[in-house]
This record gives sequence, C-alpha cells and structure tokens, in this order.
Amino acid sequence: MTELLAPEIDSSDPASFPWSVFHDRHPVLIERIAGALPRPAAHHDALDALLAESTSGVVSALDVESLRHEHWPWWRPEYRGLPWGETPFLWAESYFYRRVLDAVGYFVPGLWRGLDPFGPIKAAELAGSSVSEELAALDDVAALPADEQWSALVGSALWGNRADLSFQAGPTASEATGGLIADDSDALRGLLHDRPPGEVHVLADNAGREVLPDLVLIEHLLSAGLATAVVLHVKPFPYYVSDATPADVWAAVARLRDAGGRAGEVGGRLFGFLRTGRLGLEAHEFFCGPLTYDAMPSGLREQFAGASLTISKGDLNYRRLVGDRHWHATAPFEELTAHFPGPLAALRTLKCDVAVGLTEETVRRLDGTGKAWRTTGEYAVIHVRG
Repeated sequence: MTELLAPEIDSSDPASFPWSVFHDRHPVLIERIAGALPRPAAHHDALDALLAESTSGVVSALDVESLRHEHWPWWRPEYRGLPWGETPFLWAESYFYRRVLDAVGYFVPGLWRGLDPFGPIKAAELAGSSVSEELAALDDVAALPADEQWSALVGSALWGNRADLSFQAGPTASEATGGLIADDSDALRGLLHDRPPGEVHVLADNAGREVLPDLVLIEHLLSAGLATAVVLHVKPFPYYVSDATPADVWAAVARLRDAGGRAGEVGGRLFGFLRTGRLGLEAHEFFCGPLTYDAMPSGLREQFAGASLTISKGDLNYRRLVGDRHWHATAPFEELTAHFPGPLAALRTLKCDVAVGLTEETVRRLDGTGKAWRTTGEYAVIHVRG
C-alpha cells in the first residue's frame, strides 16, 4: 500500500508547524524553566546552549555519564552532526526534552537530581481556579441520567486533552471548539457496556487538567463494573512539559480527594483503588522515547494483548500509534494501527499535523475553512478499532 510510504515529518520548513514548535514554543518554555526556580548559572548556560543548538545548530551527543541509565538505543548516532530540522520531528522533540533534563541536572547526583523542571508550571495549573470550577461541575454530572453521564465523562476526557502546557507555550489557541470530526463513540461505548468487563489500559497524556477527567472516567469504569481493573500508563520521568508522571497522578488524586462534593468522593474511591491494586500505575521507560508503538517491547505488547481495551489519550500517543508521517487524512486508522495488540480507542484533540481516519467530505470542508485545522486544538477525534 503506497500510503505506508508517506514521508516522516520533520521541522526543516520555516512555514511548518514543527518549525514553529522549535522556534516559537521552545524559547518560551526555556525561559519558563529558567525562571521558575533559582537555578545555578550552569543550568542557564546549558539551557541557552540547547536552545541555540536546536534552532540553528546540529545534533550533538549526550555525554557518556548521562547515558548510563538508558535501556534503549534510541538516541540515534546517525543523526549526530545533522541540523535538527533534518531529523524526524518525533525523534527531535523527544531528544529536546531528554536534553532539557540533562541541562538541569535531573539524572546526576546532587541537589537537582529527580526534581521535575516542569513541576512549578504543573503545580500552578493544578491549584488554579479553573480546576476548582471543573471539579465543582462534577456535582451536576452525577445528577445526569446514565447515558448522559457517560457521554459527559467521555467528552470531558476527550476535550481535557486541550489542557497541554506545551501547547500553551506557543501562540494562544482559539477557545472555539470545532467539534468531533471522527466519532466512534458508539463503538467505544459498545466495547465497554456490551461485553463482559475486563482489564482496561489507559495511555495517559498530560498531567493536571487533563489527567483529572481521565481519573474521573477511570473511577466510573471501576465503580460501574465496566472494568475489572484499570492500568494507567504514565511517563517515568518529566517529558513534553506536562506529560503525567506517577507524582502527577498522585497529586491529581489528592486534588480530587480534597475538593469536597462529588469530586471528593471520586478521589476517595480512586485512593482506595490505588491501594488495593484495582487501579494500577505503571511507568515504563518506553513511554519516554521517540519510537512508535510498533516497536514496543514484548512485555508491553503482552499487557495490551491481554486487555479488553486500551484507551490512548492525546497527540503524542496518537503520533506513536499511527506514525508521525505526512499521511493523507483519509488513511484508515484501523490499518495504521493494525500492529497494536488488542482493541484500541484513541481520544485526541488535534494539535499537530498528523490526521487520519477522516472522510473525503470532512477533509474538503476543513481545508475549505482556510484554517490550520490540524494544529489549533479546535477539533477532536474518537477512533476505535475493536
């Protein structure tokens, strides 16, 4: 199938979205990291050097000491010496965030070891008034009929994907919602409501305002008997600004439990599910790498093969599922994810160039708007492959 020969996306074109990520978003991000804590001059120098290298230089190697903990040969030596824009965008973005951690001493012994450089940004969002308002709204959701409640919980998890702090580091996205442009929500409902319950896996994306509705949905799956157990997969260390780590999940559960009302009840039950193991939390190194899911290790593959459903959240997981390539937007989601073991659902708002699984009519309509509809966060998809 010629569609499978679609070229990988890179950031070489100054008119492209990937180029804007490196040249518009990353400078803002570096400034935020540098100013959030009283970092030593060495951190500032390393962050400035990384920014200069990634915007106008060539790829340099991680030092040997930084690589001692690595288990995967994914920091490709053949890319060293190439301009960053000429390497695959998925790889380059991942390498940038890996290098951020090196710049702030995350992996080396000392005062800054293990300290999340994005922590202050995440904490400010989680403590914000917007989160309080969203948690209070759970009282109204609890009063809805069962079908409406289900739709509200799925919709909240879906549109919560807009709460991406790396997205906010660039030009402000429109608050307008263009709606679902691919909607397999009936199929998603059927996989969970019309079959015997089993173990559900969730591939998390962002912390804070996104993982909160994810956790609320997970609590519903467990409390309503739609899943016997849930495994939430997060990142083992800070990644892509706001991607959820175990610490972020625990902070979100605490935020729920302390909120009072329906949110407090949900948080209390989630705390109990974590303690008893009905909600498992895993953080495999593979999730902090630039590889697509067809290259996942056998242990993860076995887990997903045994799941009754895997729910993937967000853009990064989507790119890793279908491949970060210039697909035609009508390329079938089912074919591009055939490598993934077990039933799969993807909930994602569009914030990057990759889009698949759409109809020709939908593509013509969106192209006719004159908007960069793939990257504004205004549109969303629910794809299901049973």
